[in-house]
Amino acid sequence: MKVFSEAEKNRITSAIHNAELKTSGEIKVHVEAHCPIDSPIERAKEVFLLLSLDHTALRNGVLFYLSISDRQFAILGDQGIHEKVGSDFWEEEKKLMLEYLQSGNTVEGLSLAIEMAGEALRKHFPYQSDDVNEISNDISFGNIK
Repeated sequence: MKVFSEAEKNRITSAIHNAELKTSGEIKVHVEAHCPIDSPIERAKEVFLLLSLDHTALRNGVLFYLSISDRQFAILGDQGIHEKVGSDFWEEEKKLMLEYLQSGNTVEGLSLAIEMAGEALRKHFPYQSDDVNEISNDISFGNIK
């Protein structure tokens, strides 16, 4: 199953890179063919830990989890960013993503949601001169054949 073309992958990783230029926060996209459990948010929590997003210095990692075959997704922010933006922010992110996913514009919706998360991270966790990219900007894939 080929999920994204090379151009689409580049667009997503560029969105992550550009968002992270302005913040010490970390953004990750993880894509699976099928969610192995009933709840995409619970799976996102598992993936969050597997990818060590909970190990960022300021607890400001954000995960965008997509289950392609199931047509499900979840957005999960670590404790540091969640305390700053609250649940309403994540609901707005989900609405934005859902609108684009339903119209078949997954890459556009994901890129815009990444940009939105990047702005929130920039506001609360601005870039520091000694910032280190703690998590790879590459898309991670699970159970994709």
